[in-house]
Amino acid sequence: MIRKVSLLFAGALMGASAMSLVYGAPGSTANAAGSETYRQLAIFGDIFERVRSQYVTPPDEKMLVESAINGMLASLDPHSSYLNPEAAKDMRVQTKGEFGGLGIEVTMENELVKVITPIDDTPAAKAGVLAGDYISAIDGEEVRGLTLTEAVDKMRGLVNTPIKLTILREGADKPLEITIVRDIIKVKAVKFRVENDVGYMKITSFTEKTYDDLQKAIEQIKAQVPAEKLKGYVLDLRLNPGGLLDQAVSVSDTFLDRGEIVSTRGREARDISRFDARPGDMIDGKPLIVLVNGGSASASEIVAGALQDHRRATVLGSQSFGKGSVQTIIPLAENGALRLTTALYYTPAGKSIQGKGITPDILVDQPLPPELQGRDVSRGESDLKGHIKGVDESEKGSGSAAYVPPDPKDDVQLAYALDLLRGIRTDAAFPPNPDQAVLNQ
Repeated sequence: MIRKVSLLFAGALMGASAMSLVYGAPGSTANAAGSETYRQLAIFGDIFERVRSQYVTPPDEKMLVESAINGMLASLDPHSSYLNPEAAKDMRVQTKGEFGGLGIEVTMENELVKVITPIDDTPAAKAGVLAGDYISAIDGEEVRGLTLTEAVDKMRGLVNTPIKLTILREGADKPLEITIVRDIIKVKAVKFRVENDVGYMKITSFTEKTYDDLQKAIEQIKAQVPAEKLKGYVLDLRLNPGGLLDQAVSVSDTFLDRGEIVSTRGREARDISRFDARPGDMIDGKPLIVLVNGGSASASEIVAGALQDHRRATVLGSQSFGKGSVQTIIPLAENGALRLTTALYYTPAGKSIQGKGITPDILVDQPLPPELQGRDVSRGESDLKGHIKGVDESEKGSGSAAYVPPDPKDDVQLAYALDLLRGIRTDAAFPPNPDQAVLNQ
């Protein structure tokens, strides 16, 4: 039996774990290829041999094969790809929550590398890289013509070595040259603080450390604030691109006593997996508000969707990314791995968020600072070329502005949540009524 690994992610990354690994059941056996398929493969073999033997200069045969494989997978959807041995190793390292890099999450758009977001306290953030920036050159080499994997590989390197990025920034008169020194990126999975009478927890990514870090955060908040004084909790999932599926399930389970958390559905009707909550609510039924925006994707949307459908939390903010597909990692022995989209995931109420995202119970837009006004800082799965069209996807698509102000005093969405928890504001969606949960149970 071939061991497979299922994962969820918002895009390729450089410094953050946007991929989630869980061991999954093997998919159904594919039907045998027909004679027409073999004829097409013969054409491919003929062309490959002619290029290999007749091209003006001797080509790199390994590169030809990898390019052909990546071209095939890129024609499927934005998340299926081939991982060469080095990339496969990097993927395994990334999910540990500590690795070398620049500290930026990226995707490919218009043949350029687009920065989804710089991670707090990393070399990229300190150097001034902003969400929405386009990387046009790496150490003077044009990005156009490179695959996203190739571009990411070029940005990786030894710790303490410099790299020069050429940045195209909307509103800038000319390209910006930014030099960044590579470093070990230690992503703290959960950051927390006490806001007087409210516990605030921000999950930056879903790595192997997330659930344990969340438990520790809750324990320390309880130790700092007496139960009778604690008004509730804010769970901040903004700018969180995703991560390990089992960690998303465990985080959801932290606040749920029972019921389905998420299900995945594959090509065949029998290819269904369900994940259920266990008894026990670690915050003892205290009110909970979940913050999301256009940077909340994949595993983040699983958590938000589960807590929303069960009416355990009020979701506040703006439309999430809308990445609702599941990838399976199929190891290819010493030849790396195949990352293939094999299923879509569904919230407890049976809703697919693919191409749509999670719609908050309370819509609160975060104003952009002057330097970002007029720029397109929105994002969504539906904006990705070749994405799988979701069953509930609208013409408007998914995603919204992906911006969180660095100073909490300017954070309109967080302030709104704190006012709700303290009773300063009221809204029909808060607190949620569990009796009105719409679930297929």
